[in-house]
Amino acid sequence: MAGNVGMEQLIPVVNKLQDAFASLGVPLSLDLPQIAVVGSQSAGKSSVLENFVGRDFLPRGSGIVTRRPLVLQLFHSKQEYGEFIHCKGRVFTDFDLIRKEIEQETDRLTGKNKGVSNIPINLRVYSPHVLNLTLIDLPGMTKVPVGDQPPDIEMQIRNMLLEFISKENCLILAISPANSDLANSDALKIAKEVDPLGLRTIGVITKLDLMDEGTDAKDILENRLLPLRRGYIGVVNRSQKDIDGKKDIRSALVAERKFFLSHPAYRHMADRMGTSFLQKVLNQQLTNHIRATLPSLQNRLQSQLLAMEKEVEEYKQFRPDDPTRKTKALMIMVNTLGQDLDKSIEGSGSQVNFEELSGGAKINRIFHEQFPFELVRMEYDERELRREITYAITNIHAIRTGLFTPDMAFEAIVKKQVERLKAPALKCVDMVVSEMTSVIRKCTEKMGRYPHLREESERIVNQKIRENEQKTKDQLILLINIELAYMNTNHEDFIGFANAQQRSEAVVKRKVGNQVIRKGWLSLHNAGMLKGMSKDLWFVLTAENIMWFKDDEEKDKKYMLPLDNLKIRDIESGFMSRRIIFALVNSDGRNVYKDQRQLELSAENQEEVDGWKASFLRAGVYPEQTNKKYGDEKGRDDYDQSQSNPQLERQVEVIRSLVASYLGIVNKTIKDLVPKTVMHLMINNLKEFIATELLAHLYSTGDQSSLMEESAEEALHREETLRLYHASKEALRIISEVNTSTVSTPVPPPVDDEWIKPDIPRALSNGNVASFTRSANSRSSISLPAVPQRPEPLSQPKSV
Repeated sequence: MAGNVGMEQLIPVVNKLQDAFASLGVPLSLDLPQIAVVGSQSAGKSSVLENFVGRDFLPRGSGIVTRRPLVLQLFHSKQEYGEFIHCKGRVFTDFDLIRKEIEQETDRLTGKNKGVSNIPINLRVYSPHVLNLTLIDLPGMTKVPVGDQPPDIEMQIRNMLLEFISKENCLILAISPANSDLANSDALKIAKEVDPLGLRTIGVITKLDLMDEGTDAKDILENRLLPLRRGYIGVVNRSQKDIDGKKDIRSALVAERKFFLSHPAYRHMADRMGTSFLQKVLNQQLTNHIRATLPSLQNRLQSQLLAMEKEVEEYKQFRPDDPTRKTKALMIMVNTLGQDLDKSIEGSGSQVNFEELSGGAKINRIFHEQFPFELVRMEYDERELRREITYAITNIHAIRTGLFTPDMAFEAIVKKQVERLKAPALKCVDMVVSEMTSVIRKCTEKMGRYPHLREESERIVNQKIRENEQKTKDQLILLINIELAYMNTNHEDFIGFANAQQRSEAVVKRKVGNQVIRKGWLSLHNAGMLKGMSKDLWFVLTAENIMWFKDDEEKDKKYMLPLDNLKIRDIESGFMSRRIIFALVNSDGRNVYKDQRQLELSAENQEEVDGWKASFLRAGVYPEQTNKKYGDEKGRDDYDQSQSNPQLERQVEVIRSLVASYLGIVNKTIKDLVPKTVMHLMINNLKEFIATELLAHLYSTGDQSSLMEESAEEALHREETLRLYHASKEALRIISEVNTSTVSTPVPPPVDDEWIKPDIPRALSNGNVASFTRSANSRSSISLPAVPQRPEPLSQPKSV
């Protein structure tokens, strides 16, 4: 396939761009414009399209020959052949067979008696002489049905044309024969409907050689009579006699050139007429389109280069077997691990986690929310405690009737309760260990390029964490054992026996005003809603009550609930529920909210629920204790008997007040010392170990070369980065070369084309006219590259 020299000159330009971007792994989509030909029957549309491609392959004849849209997709390829989508697997190397297949496929769907169809024939042509383009040959416009054509043939063809030429990426070649009235050209009228500004419409005048003797189209071709914004191009196609005589396109182009040079009306503009100039104009459109896409590509490549500069500079000096480099890299990695761990714990890191708590923030929550909550969960059952005190006093008195409250009963009960503090203290250590392990795993991600180093570092650091864990647990057990070793009843906060007798039976909650403790969103589940339904509300917890509002503006208050006698109850979430549910209940069994025994609340995750539970603890709302069932009737009788013994009951009350006072002192001490102990023995010790000893441990593990051996992924990443860097520079060079070796033309100024009156078909009603015109105007907002207006000469592109 040959004949379009301009297109062939563009092929190396596009190939260079595509090769450069293919090496970058980035697909280059230039999205070149489609080119569609429209006009009346036998106006020469197919001939113009053939001449642009440079090959003879379309059906010819009189009347309506193109009766189905032909979508011709051109693909640049090393071999030349064609294939139809409806003939999968069949390759056509003879273009005469392609013409016959088009005729047969048209007849198969429309019959042989001039019928038409809007179902396109899709032909793909592969050739080394074409660009990746889409050309569309459309049926000729007609008003009078013939043969098997339906009465509304005009509307059918019109809608068919609009379906293709309304696309903003479609150049319209409006074909008009010179021997007809141009002012009534159907092609120009329908083109103006979809392109009122004339930015993508090029007028093509055919059959100049068939005009009556003494007449010419000089004024039209000079764009003075009936002007178009992009002007007109005159062409002379082969006649039916030439086609029957097997006159090829090359010979036809020579004859066309001779016609314009010898004709007295056209010889002064012969260089701006003919198929060759039409090819040049359309190729210039393709050049303009390519140039218009280059600035954004150039900016993207320059940004990519800047991002890679620092990394590439390091890779350029990279020597894999250099021991100095390995030693330096090892020291940098260990130092970075220590810095990242310190930043993660102290909260000064540049990378902030926006999804969840981590590092120091997570450990802070463990210290001040989860650990205190675990302590409160160990709270004794009141009935069980009083029963134990009763037994202790009675057994200590033994056979004697006690006149005084025994100290031994107080000490025995306190020791039993203090012993129970070991479990939450050890659990606090376990939670911190889990978080520290996660932090170390996160901090060693930067060692990913050295997998052996990362694996060994994690092993050594985690081993140190386990050692510190055991030391910390031993120290905490020692602290609790110290508390058990001696009961300091002279402590300044201890109430003593004298004050214990004056204490009330109820536990009074200590509050400082009605301060706000926490605010946040929670879901309310069972407040007058259907089963399984919930509603998100804004909750405000204070020292005396909990309120909820419609939103966080706190203007529309829904309810306020006092905290007196409230307890927290854990509730199992439903099988399909992802939310964590808990409830507020009344300790005396009364309704909490309206007719509800419990107020069910939920949050998105366990951390949020733990935070709310810790806040409720600060407000004096504690977890609900499950009532224990006493194992035998005798024990219950003994406890009930103590209530009928005034002296014993008074002694139980005194011991109960003393135990509460002393345990308050112990809990306060433990809550203060456990976080300090964990911080000192585990976290600070680990940071010091990484800073001073980790490097020595790594050197003692074995061969440094194997330790600092790069992963295959890192070596591949380095090679890929260098390749992308050089490919980006090459792509920028090619873009610069394309910019300097091609030129673009400006958009010609508007002209007065009001002479073109859109021809609205009779089948359109008045209402449809307005809507159609609006849609046409909305589709024509594209600004395609320019084609020069005659009589000014076209700027010649530089050779590529």
